[in-house]
Amino acid sequence: MQRRLRFGLVLLGLWLLSCSAPQHKEPEPKARPSAGDLPEIDALWDYHAPAATEEVFETLLAKIEGTDAEDYRLELLTQIARAQSLQGDFETAHATLDQVEPALPTASKVVHARYLLERGRVFNAARQNDKAKTLFVAAWELCQAERNDVCAVDAAHMMGVIEPAAEATHWNEQALALALSSKQEGAKRWLGALYNNMGWTHHDQGEYEKALEMFQAGLAWRESQGEQGPILVARWSVGRTLRSLGRTKEALELQKALVKAHEEAGTTDGFVFEEVAECLYALGKKKDAKPFFTKAYEVLSNDPWMTQNETDRLERLRTLGK
Repeated sequence: MQRRLRFGLVLLGLWLLSCSAPQHKEPEPKARPSAGDLPEIDALWDYHAPAATEEVFETLLAKIEGTDAEDYRLELLTQIARAQSLQGDFETAHATLDQVEPALPTASKVVHARYLLERGRVFNAARQNDKAKTLFVAAWELCQAERNDVCAVDAAHMMGVIEPAAEATHWNEQALALALSSKQEGAKRWLGALYNNMGWTHHDQGEYEKALEMFQAGLAWRESQGEQGPILVARWSVGRTLRSLGRTKEALELQKALVKAHEEAGTTDGFVFEEVAECLYALGKKKDAKPFFTKAYEVLSNDPWMTQNETDRLERLRTLGK
């Protein structure tokens, strides 16, 4: 199970140049920003709120209209398409990417790479894996040739998501090796996600010791970054794997500590409630488990992904919470 991470939104400010005559003030011309004057697009993302992120991108797109920041505009369009895809609007996402495609022959290699990645992600989200795979491989090859480690890691990571277990492990290992060796800071930002993905690949194959190793490495990396939300998710993954290893009492103590951490932070995580319940249930404490099953169901039954993909799991939570 992959867990989503939150990134903060950054506000844009554009300056205006002014000119004036002694008795008449001329209209202020629109600024013509260079790429260095514009905000980093990735820093504007909030993956938990794709609709709000799309609005931020659309506002920025309108502000740079008529300027000479063409590659920036095209890259921004690829991320608007990504936001639309995350909302399930695949047709609109493809239409947005259609605006980018004709400009690819003269656009930067970064734009080309991001176009391939986002077109592939739209196909993947629509469960058209064969089309997605072709685009991700093309992105990987392009980025390797251009030494664009950030997008290369992204492409390998996506191949790790869509491929079967053995192939997924191969791609994840390539992505991890590149992220660890790269001097590009953006590539290293992938480490948390890669440790997480590799952990779940091993877990799904019943390789729980290897999974635990990956999750513990991911937790150490998250702690080095100091972001509380991702740290809590990484701890949850460690606890979940401890339960799979039969180390249920350890898992329960870890999950109880997460309940307390979320209470102190003013947040709620249904997956934590679920794990507390499952640990108690496995230890034969069914009465103690019941209220946690109920809490888990109340939270997770409102998660669109869970309702679409985990109906049996939700029914188990509902039944055991009675």
